[in-house]
Amino acid sequence: VTNPPLGFLFADFYVNWSDSMTQKQKQSRFINRELSWLEFNSRVLEEAMDSKNPLLERIKFFCITNSNLDEFFEVRVAGLKQQIESAVVERSMDGRTATEIFDAVSARVHEMVDELSRCWRQDLMPSLAKKEFRFHQIDDLGPSDREWVEAFYREQVRPVLTPLAVDPSKAFPLIVNKSLNVIGRVELKKGRRTEQRLCIVQVPRVIPRLVQLPRPDRRHDYVFLADIISYFIDDLFPGTKVLGAWRFRVTRNSELYVG
Repeated sequence: VTNPPLGFLFADFYVNWSDSMTQKQKQSRFINRELSWLEFNSRVLEEAMDSKNPLLERIKFFCITNSNLDEFFEVRVAGLKQQIESAVVERSMDGRTATEIFDAVSARVHEMVDELSRCWRQDLMPSLAKKEFRFHQIDDLGPSDREWVEAFYREQVRPVLTPLAVDPSKAFPLIVNKSLNVIGRVELKKGRRTEQRLCIVQVPRVIPRLVQLPRPDRRHDYVFLADIISYFIDDLFPGTKVLGAWRFRVTRNSELYVG
């Protein structure tokens, strides 16, 4: 009598072992695809936070982390929302529904965005300042710099701005994918009534996002273009009172569906 091949023995053992496992035990052996991708992106961010890396490389890793998140929302999160909106409820290999995955992704992304903010404000910005690269708020500028910024706004920025009013009775204005925008809440009087409206200004792509202030020496001082638009937003809506202005971006669904 010849012995059976070892492959058959192992195959039989695996089938018996697999059948003895509960569904929950099987699911616990899988890692969710979306959450795994976010942990990969977190490792990219760790490279940006690593002080042993050259500063320019750290900034590159920081930018890659942000662009990766954009693509993640355009495809992966878009796919999850499509599943949530459909009538079919299926569980992934790790036993989660699309809604459960979306909630877990949302919590992890919020943590990552906080880490990105801390990395920029508490680490990269101070490191750049030591190399004579500084980023300023307009309120912190001196009189001569503020005068230059105002002239730059009126001569180069204002002519290419197109403010949009959000009318509650009409469809929301189309926002370009991944464009940076400033949304403001304004108050206007109509007769004896006072109304509040939302207005949107897209930050133009024809002007660099970083505006360098003129300096006679080797210092590099910058202000963000979005800060300039927010600072002078009153000028765009005469006859109204601007109650506040905030920046936002829209990431549109870029997932391809094959019918």
